[in-house]
Amino acid sequence: MQSLESIARDFDRIAQLPYDPWDHNRLYHGVLLRELPLFARDVLELGCGAGELTAKLAARAARVVGIDLSAEMLAAARSRCANRPNVQLRLADARTFPLERDSLDVIASIATLHHLPLAETFARARDALRPGGVFLALDVVDERTLFGVTRSLAAFPLNVLGRLATTGRLRPPPAARAAWEAHAATDRFPVLADVRRVAAEILPGALVRQHLFWRYSLVWRRPDLGVLA
Repeated sequence: MQSLESIARDFDRIAQLPYDPWDHNRLYHGVLLRELPLFARDVLELGCGAGELTAKLAARAARVVGIDLSAEMLAAARSRCANRPNVQLRLADARTFPLERDSLDVIASIATLHHLPLAETFARARDALRPGGVFLALDVVDERTLFGVTRSLAAFPLNVLGRLATTGRLRPPPAARAAWEAHAATDRFPVLADVRRVAAEILPGALVRQHLFWRYSLVWRRPDLGVLA
C-alpha cells in the first residue's frame, strides 16, 4: 500500500492543477447524494479532496466534517466551502481519525477507499453510524478481467468524447497527465469481486454497483432496529 506521505505529496501536486470540468468522480456525485437521508445531523467525508462533494453534502446536512491527508487539497476545499459555516475541514488520516460509536448519520467517501484497508474501514464505518445511518462510497476498481477489459474498451471512446465535449480537448493538459500518471504508478485498486465479498461479510445488504469509467458505488444503511421492532 502506498505510504501516507507519498499520497499526500501526490495530491498536494494534483491540487495545484487547474480545474478540470471532465472528472469521472463528479459524474457520480448524484448516485451518492440521492441516497442521503431526508435529515442528516452529522456527516463525515473521508478524503474530501478539494471539497466538491463536501459543499453538496453541506447543503443537505446540519454539520459536515471533511478530512484529508493533503494540506493543499484542504486549502482548495476551504475556499470552495467558505460560505458553508456548517463545514469543518481537518488534516487527518482516515485510518486513525477517531470515530465514536453510533455518532454519525452519513459517512461518505470519493476515490479514497482504495488507499485504505477495506475490511477495517468498512467495520469502522459500520460501528460509527447511528441506526438508520448510511455509508456512501464511490471508488475505482481494477478492471483487468475479461469482462472488465470489455467494459474498459467500451468506456474509452466515451471518455474521449466526454472530455472533448466539456473541455474542447482530446486529452488532459501535459501537467495534469504527468501528475496523475505519477500517482497511478503506485496506486492499487481492488477487483469488484473482492469489494463485494468484504462488503457481504461486514456490511450485509450493501448495494455494490459497477459503473462506467472504472468506478463502483457502495450504499449501505445500518438497520434501524427501533423501526423494525
